[in-house]
Amino acid sequence: MMPSSDRKSPHSAHTDREAGITLMELLVVMVIIALLATLVAPRVIGYLGRSKADVARAQLSSIATSLELYYLDMGRYPDPEGDGLLALVDPPEDANGWQGPYFNNREGLIDPWGTAYAYTLADGTDRYVISSLGADGVVGGEGEDQDLTRS
Repeated sequence: MMPSSDRKSPHSAHTDREAGITLMELLVVMVIIALLATLVAPRVIGYLGRSKADVARAQLSSIATSLELYYLDMGRYPDPEGDGLLALVDPPEDANGWQGPYFNNREGLIDPWGTAYAYTLADGTDRYVISSLGADGVVGGEGEDQDLTRS
């Protein structure tokens, strides 16, 4: 008589065959994943582009607030030809009245696409303009490439 541990159950051969994944099953799963990725990826990329534009708008608003605080202390906006927006982080040479830093870090003066925000003073006025050219870095555009401006 065979010991009970050596006996195979009538179902054991059937169970061993079902334990692995066949190549066909693997290919079907990969096709399903690829289809899902082609449907989902464009939406995710769209959300990413919109979120970068939202971050840029928030940064522009924060820089504008910092410029107003600078103006209150100094009686003028930073010179675009001199220190520019860096005057919000580091005191300029003519820093009489400077109570900063008005902005926490230099990285916040760079848009989400890696370009420094443009800063100018409007001709003949004491008003500033801060802008970003968007993802494409050229004037104009729509969506993620849209120019963003704050004055």
